[in-house]
Amino acid sequence: MTHPSPHALGLTAWLVIFSFAFLAVAGLIWHGITEETFERLWQNLIDRPNRQMAFRFILQPSMAAIFAVRHGISDARSNRTPYLWTIIRVPGRRVERLREGLNATAKIMLVALVIDIAYQALELKTLYPVEALIIALLLAFIPYVLLRGLVARVARAAGITSHG
Repeated sequence: MTHPSPHALGLTAWLVIFSFAFLAVAGLIWHGITEETFERLWQNLIDRPNRQMAFRFILQPSMAAIFAVRHGISDARSNRTPYLWTIIRVPGRRVERLREGLNATAKIMLVALVIDIAYQALELKTLYPVEALIIALLLAFIPYVLLRGLVARVARAAGITSHG
C-alpha cells in the first residue's frame, strides 16, 4: 500500500482548497461575523443530527475512519511516526503529512460539502457557507487526523509491522 504523494496535492485536494476558500469568502460577505452568526452556527450544529439527512453524521466519519485505518496500518508497516504526533511535534514534516491527509480525505470532504449544502437548501431554505465548511472538517478531516495515528500505534502494539 502506498501513501499519497507528500510533495504534491492531487486535483481533488486542490478542488477542496478552492471550494473552502470560496465558501469562506462567500460566507463572510453574505452573513458576516456577528454574535448571532455564532449562536446560529452552534444551534444548527446541535440540531442537524436530529433532522433529515442525518445519515451523513455516520457515513462521512466512517469513510474517514476507513482511510485512517488503511493509512495507519501502512504507517505501522513502514515504521513511520504517528500521524498527528508528527503534525504537532515535527515542524519539518508538518506540511508533508497535512498534504497526505488532505489528499486522503479530499473526496470525503467534497461529498460532505455537497451533502451539507443540499441539507441547508432543503431543510434551512438558505445557505450558510461557513457552516458547510465546519461540517466537512468535523465529519471528514478531524476523524481521519485523530484515528490515523491511533491505528498506527495499535497496529504496532498488535505486531502488524510487515506485509507477511
